[in-house]
Amino acid sequence: MATCFSFTATRDRCHHLFFSAAGLRSVTVHLSSETTVRCWVPSHPSPAKPKLLLIHGFGANATWQWTPHLRPLLRAGFDVYVPDLLFFGCSSTSLPARSDSFQAETLMSFMESIGVERFGLVGVSYGGFVGYRMAAMYPEAVERLVLCCAGVCIEERDLEAGLFVVRDVSEAASILLPQTPDRLRRLISLSFVKPPPAVPSWCLADYIHVMCTDYLQEKTELIHELIKDRKLSDLPKINQPTLIVWGEQDQIFPLELGHRLKRHLEENSQLVIIKDAGHAVNLEKAKEFSKHIIAFMLDSPTKAKDKPKGTMWRRFSSSFRGLNMKKLAPNHPLLSGEKTPRDDSVL
Repeated sequence: MATCFSFTATRDRCHHLFFSAAGLRSVTVHLSSETTVRCWVPSHPSPAKPKLLLIHGFGANATWQWTPHLRPLLRAGFDVYVPDLLFFGCSSTSLPARSDSFQAETLMSFMESIGVERFGLVGVSYGGFVGYRMAAMYPEAVERLVLCCAGVCIEERDLEAGLFVVRDVSEAASILLPQTPDRLRRLISLSFVKPPPAVPSWCLADYIHVMCTDYLQEKTELIHELIKDRKLSDLPKINQPTLIVWGEQDQIFPLELGHRLKRHLEENSQLVIIKDAGHAVNLEKAKEFSKHIIAFMLDSPTKAKDKPKGTMWRRFSSSFRGLNMKKLAPNHPLLSGEKTPRDDSVL
């Protein structure tokens, strides 16, 4: 019998309404006959405002992970761009490529297609892998970046060495792409220091049905491609000012990877460790995370030592240094998701 009501689908629609009410619109761009990208963009972009690209992690379409941060970032004076990565939400490709480099190339093609040439970037978890690649591949476009719990310095041998709670990539995929309520509970317990109150199995099953079933094979391939033969010695060193943010009790990508990334980037980076937070620090400590993003991107003298390259960032820095962060109170959604109404603008 068909389900009459889906809590998850209803929540997804609420996220869309929230983005629309905040002044964004959903557009779908066909980059080629094989590849389509859906992104939330400003309805009325301003040439005077700094641009900020927000890249989500696994388990989500864009709106679920970025809803808590949208209004704080808009109030701080940014034009924000919030895409769905390939195989999440309404973005897809029929091409066989599964690397983070291909995701980066696709996002850069999208940004160019809408006329955005330079921007700051925030990447969470897998989104940080993609963001790091964008910074390395397109240094003229990415001015500075924030990487949140993004284990870009991971090596394949770390799994065998016992750095993680899983022993191999297949086990990791079964947790990151949960297909049963028990697996989803496991993911929640690993992601949060203080998980949300007990959720009934029917609600978790609804979430899995709406959010976790599309492109399952392709997402599994993304995970395998990310880890296969990965070595720190192969990771390029980026030159942009970089803020590294980590939950102190991250069980997905342990804090050691944050310290490793800081050593890799040396003096060109800052590491901020947020206490009482796990891998989902962007949700568990949303207000604090937003505060760090804004301070770093606007180059607050108390939070960042490096000067931004673009004059646009300097102009907005002076305008917003006096911002009262206590007024930037975001919402607190539960998890991250998929399946969205197809009422987008098509370019």
